[in-house]
Amino acid sequence: MERLYGSDPRLEIIPKRLESIKRIIAIMSSKGGVGKTLVATTASLILADKKYRTGLLDLDFTNPSTHIVLGINPLEMQPVEEKGVIPPKVHGVEYMSIAIYSGDKPLPLRGESIDEVFREILAITRWGNLDYLLIDTPPGLGDEHLNLLTYIGERVEIVIITTPSPLAVRSVDRLLEILWDGRYRVIGLIENMGRGVLKQYCREKGVEYLGNILFDEDLERSLGDIEKLRETMFWENLSSIVTNIISKGS
Repeated sequence: MERLYGSDPRLEIIPKRLESIKRIIAIMSSKGGVGKTLVATTASLILADKKYRTGLLDLDFTNPSTHIVLGINPLEMQPVEEKGVIPPKVHGVEYMSIAIYSGDKPLPLRGESIDEVFREILAITRWGNLDYLLIDTPPGLGDEHLNLLTYIGERVEIVIITTPSPLAVRSVDRLLEILWDGRYRVIGLIENMGRGVLKQYCREKGVEYLGNILFDEDLERSLGDIEKLRETMFWENLSSIVTNIISKGS
């Protein structure tokens, strides 16, 4: 990384910021609109309900929206600044988001500017002693995504979210190839809004099928209301998948 970015001191700080975290899981998707943010946010709440010390980091600069699921106004958040930024707790989850600084506005970033944001947030955030840190990443997979995984390091585990749509699945092919070429640990795939049709796909690809989440027409009405969210079929389905992810612990 020094060859690419010179002597940026943040690249030395980032591993120290993450060393108190037992498992770091990046939630990724090959395209937008497949439920990645809902899965990342709800999974963090489920882990917290299970009494795991949990953090949620929203790095989706294209459309930061974890705060919508959580029912909070990110601009009203006031992280404590003490040799960095201590993330506030939201519903029992340590929470940091790009939206705390940008609000609901997407950031029109490209190339090095994206890397700059990733490095800055990873370097300034002082996480506590966590069992899990879930990262909501931007959809797709470009060089900036690979740089992000490099900054986090070899400890990162990846969960892929997709719908059973043929277009979505085809783009997962490329995502898997790139991740495997980079020797990243893909712990499995979640099929959102599907009935298990991707089990055969996962067998053919040699990737773990973590489970499926059925379409839930009540889900949209629960966004921003955690108690209603806990009562949804989405929460129930994802709870079983989270238990599966826990069992894959390294």
